[in-house]
Amino acid sequence: MSLVEARDVAVRYGAREVLHGISLSLEPGEIVTVVGPNGSGKSSLMRLLIGAQAPAAGQVIRKPGLRVGYVPQKLSVDRSLPITVSRFLSLGDRHPARARDEMLARVGVAHLAAAQIANLSGGEFQRVMLAQALLQRPELLALDEATQGLDQPGTAAFYRLIEEVRQELGCAVLMISHDLHVVMSASDRVICLNGHICCEGTPTVVSEAPAYRALFGLGTEGTLALYRHEHDHAHGPHDHDHHHADAP
Repeated sequence: MSLVEARDVAVRYGAREVLHGISLSLEPGEIVTVVGPNGSGKSSLMRLLIGAQAPAAGQVIRKPGLRVGYVPQKLSVDRSLPITVSRFLSLGDRHPARARDEMLARVGVAHLAAAQIANLSGGEFQRVMLAQALLQRPELLALDEATQGLDQPGTAAFYRLIEEVRQELGCAVLMISHDLHVVMSASDRVICLNGHICCEGTPTVVSEAPAYRALFGLGTEGTLALYRHEHDHAHGPHDHDHHHADAP
């Protein structure tokens, strides 16, 4: 069965309708990326799907007992608060120290267990947040602009880590991102959002859809071809139907 299914859902804040007519499903193991301009309702859609936002209309059906790991867009930490990374990971669910250490090692920051949260760089903090989410052994990992503020190498490394985690845990991944071309090449399915679903499908199909290109002001030749080229090389020769393009 689907992990989450939305049927003709709307979201409103007061008199303002931010989403309408949303129908979609999330399947086990797939990576789905939601793209759209600022104010298009991306974060509202994520909150709706993971159960943090109630629909004003329509219905959201989740697999019973669905385990969700969530990495928010931003989490403000009082820099005067003395709390170590290991202690931070123990908040809420009391995961044993061994599980916390193993997860920090898995996301590449085992050396930070005793570090103060307030002293972490942006990239380090995002990996700690990912470790926190993965401690739930999620069936659905939700990432809301998780690479915001990271430089290009940090962003690329984070997406590689997400792909590895998906393969190891078999979890579905729902991502919201502004890194259009990179995340599209890393996704099984892309949803283009602007208050409603403008288009949906594989990265190749969506990148060529008029609604997508109009929404982001792209001409007939975008840069997605370059990322498709890199993606094909990274994943081997099995995608023979992709068009290869060399960097300019």
